[in-house]
Amino acid sequence: MHRQRVMARTLGLATAVALAATACGSQKTENTGSASTAPSASAAVTTPESSPSSDDKPAGDPSASPAASASSASPSASASASSSPSASPSVKAVMANGDDSEQVRELQARLKQLKLMSVAPTGFYGSKTTTAVKSFQSRNGLTASGSVDAETWKKIQGLTKKPTADELRPPTVNEVDAPDPRCMTGRVMCISKESRTLAWMIDGKVISTMDVRFGSENTPTREGVFDVGWKAKEWTSTIYHTPMPYAMFFSGGQAVHYSADFAARGYSGASHGCVNVRDKAKLSKLFDDVKVGDKVVVYW
Repeated sequence: MHRQRVMARTLGLATAVALAATACGSQKTENTGSASTAPSASAAVTTPESSPSSDDKPAGDPSASPAASASSASPSASASASSSPSASPSVKAVMANGDDSEQVRELQARLKQLKLMSVAPTGFYGSKTTTAVKSFQSRNGLTASGSVDAETWKKIQGLTKKPTADELRPPTVNEVDAPDPRCMTGRVMCISKESRTLAWMIDGKVISTMDVRFGSENTPTREGVFDVGWKAKEWTSTIYHTPMPYAMFFSGGQAVHYSADFAARGYSGASHGCVNVRDKAKLSKLFDDVKVGDKVVVYW
């Protein structure tokens, strides 16, 4: 009996490792089950938050909700708002660097109307949004804090119109973000979460760009510097049973690959941790150009 319990625990651990190794969906061709091509378990269990930054939001952390991040961003504003019962919920809200919400998406769309932002709304309050808010505050005689207090939000709303669905989630190609300094040497897939773009770069020169989509809060795309470990032109996830054409794996089970769902639904969906591309023709050319060992940088 003791031996049976030990074997059961061992099998349970092996199953957990196998699932961790395929965070974006178990990567496996339809007609082969060879384990020799799968990522190693040690590579796959790399923690998603191995390189935290001030813009990171821990996955699954209840305190990372928009409401919680708003109150933690400015305790004093939160306290003053709560002491004023007449203030409406929309006025009480405070947005700041690190927040991720639909209200931030609306803020970004309104800032784009004012020509203060050029990238498409993402819903994430990062460095570009902070810079745009500071610029707006300076132009309108407000304290240039980079955070949106009630006065700033009211002023922005007064000078803009309610964003349309297309303004909130534009169907057009995103404008490429400024490359991360780590992208400026060598052959790099430079992937910005804030602008939702991938730039293929060689020695600091941008060769091609494309829209990308990332994992949800529960299945986040890892950030950091990686290498392309292996490639597969035709690949299928054994967990989600979805095709992953032109897959280039860079972090355990996470890969850059074409997504028919992204092409059809845009940003109304999310991946299971992979970097989705919706332009199949562009990705096909990129797949041919990228070599195993080339660098991948994923950043905010």
